[in-house]
Amino acid sequence: MENQLVVIDRVIKNAIEVMEDSKYQIFEILDSARDEAATLQYQMQELHKEMEQIIDKVDELERKFRLARLRLTEVSRDFNKYSEEDSKQAYEKATHIQVELMIYREKESHLRSRRDDLQKRLKHVELSIERAETIGSQMNVALEYLSGDLSQVTRILESAKNRQMIGLKIILAQEEERKRIAREIHDGPAQSLANVVLRTEIIERMLTKQDYGMVQHEVADLKSQVRTGLEEIRKTIFNLRPMALDDLGLIPTLRKFVQDFEDKFKIRTSLEIKGMERRLRSAMETAVFRLVQEAFTNSAKHASPTYVACRLTYAQDEIRLVIEDNGTGFNVNSLELKAKEQSHFGLLGMRERVDLLEGQMEIHSTENEGTQIVILIPTNVDRREVLTDGES
Repeated sequence: MENQLVVIDRVIKNAIEVMEDSKYQIFEILDSARDEAATLQYQMQELHKEMEQIIDKVDELERKFRLARLRLTEVSRDFNKYSEEDSKQAYEKATHIQVELMIYREKESHLRSRRDDLQKRLKHVELSIERAETIGSQMNVALEYLSGDLSQVTRILESAKNRQMIGLKIILAQEEERKRIAREIHDGPAQSLANVVLRTEIIERMLTKQDYGMVQHEVADLKSQVRTGLEEIRKTIFNLRPMALDDLGLIPTLRKFVQDFEDKFKIRTSLEIKGMERRLRSAMETAVFRLVQEAFTNSAKHASPTYVACRLTYAQDEIRLVIEDNGTGFNVNSLELKAKEQSHFGLLGMRERVDLLEGQMEIHSTENEGTQIVILIPTNVDRREVLTDGES
């Protein structure tokens, strides 16, 4: 055993050194991306200032051009009062202002194109930052496990490999979910609102110069951005916790989820409820909803089905949940291997959730013949063992 510990210790130390070096390289990439993002944000701010100046200049030239045209019309109409030189000067002035106005309008159009290009580049850099942060977080968690007590690592390797692997991935998923929600709020609604403010200022200026064609274009773009921001907020709220669970209960929330799933993925679905429907504890209803959500999402991602069905049966002391699809299916015996390769982890996560509910879960699947998941969850567990925060 001591020799095995020495070998494992040497392997782990080598792995830690490699991961530490890689972590610093990731941090350097992350710093470089952040610097680039800061530069792009500064360029965006400067571009906004320049656009304001150009718009002001266009407004000024349009006023001058209107006055010049009025002057040219007056000189041309009252030729007895004005000389040929006056007519020539009025024409040249109007022409000069018109040319200058065209130049500044072209500059304004060019700045708008630059603004759109900067926004795309900034979004790409922010995505790179998010990916680097995710990889760094994953490596930190892995390093914490590898840097732990060696006897603990040996015990994990010998007695609980699969459970510890799931625990590690759950920790990673929690951290990634927190970062995702924070970034969604920061980069989604916050950025949309900032852009709305800028667009409304531009629209105000266009209204003063009666450029209704551009106003219509900007308003349409603005409406689209507001709708996108609203959809992002609703999605974030629903992912945190479907409010319908508390207000309406499990079944109405499942019906809405199944309908939304069908609309989004264009996959035919069905939801069948059997037995006497009743309200369960809040924590259990949430767990059942998440199980259905995870099963449907896994099916859409991995199985390419055309049909997904859910049957929920209320029995006296338990609920029975059956989710099945007609997708590609898989070899159940190779599920553990696939989990190590980071595929079908959702099914293992579901099994872990069912275990926490003291339930049972069976997976029946054959390649090219679909998948069926059967879950039994007891509802008569002693309340003292399952009380959640706020229950008494």
